[in-house]
Amino acid sequence: MPKLSIQEGAESLTFDRRVLFQLFKYVVYTLLTLNIFIFWREEFLASQLQFQGHVPWLDMIEAYASTIDTAAWVILLLMFELETYVLDEQHFLRSVPIALHGTRFVCIVFILYAFYGYLVNLLATYDVALLPYLTDLCSLTADHWSYNVDLDEYVTISAANCASFSDSSIFYQFSELPALVDAGGLVDIQRLAWIDTINALVWILIVVILEIDVRLQERGLLEGLALSIGKGLKVLLYSILFLCAVYWGIKGDFVDFWDAFLWLVAFFFIEMNVIDWRAEEQETYTEQTAWQD
Repeated sequence: MPKLSIQEGAESLTFDRRVLFQLFKYVVYTLLTLNIFIFWREEFLASQLQFQGHVPWLDMIEAYASTIDTAAWVILLLMFELETYVLDEQHFLRSVPIALHGTRFVCIVFILYAFYGYLVNLLATYDVALLPYLTDLCSLTADHWSYNVDLDEYVTISAANCASFSDSSIFYQFSELPALVDAGGLVDIQRLAWIDTINALVWILIVVILEIDVRLQERGLLEGLALSIGKGLKVLLYSILFLCAVYWGIKGDFVDFWDAFLWLVAFFFIEMNVIDWRAEEQETYTEQTAWQD
């Protein structure tokens, strides 16, 4: 019966861990892809009220900011995965970097476009009017009004649920929408809109820094001060993203919390790819130097 040496056993264990690590990584990437459809469903339902079922092309980013943003980020993530892990040096012919960088540029354009959508949505939460004569939601059951229970989440007011939304006597209507909310709910919605906007902006800053890291690593320049500054900035920015995720979790917004958590895990993998890539480059350089000596 053949015996497994200690060295072979260690190599097998290392291989198994590597396979499990990659499997877990791609499970996370798959879950993020599924989130595109989750956000689309939420925003599609909201658009039925906001745009009466027909969204003009110019308003598409306002209606589907999260869907467009998530789709662009998933493609961008896969481009970073290809460049920092999947492709070897021999694959980096002239056409490959052009395709990778070109695709990333298009994704960033859509991400910036989505950020504009978050800004529009944020401003829309402040475009409200006080309803001075309304003191009882149950008086609206025959007029097709909706209550804004969460950011981009509306529930039609009916005789069965009108008493369950709020015991307040002060309500605000969102501009040009048959939707309203009480003062406390309005503050919560505005804060969530701020978190969406801040989260989107911080991710843009992170991808800019990561893009710089990748370009410097390709040239063997990710060292010293550049490396230290990049690490410090990313620690700060990832901390802000973590706080955004915590806020969503506290407010009971599970979808946004889950999405934020998955993105933090996904970009941890990308950061690990860059670290491993840098270590391999340093090892190759050391071996070449030793051989020349």
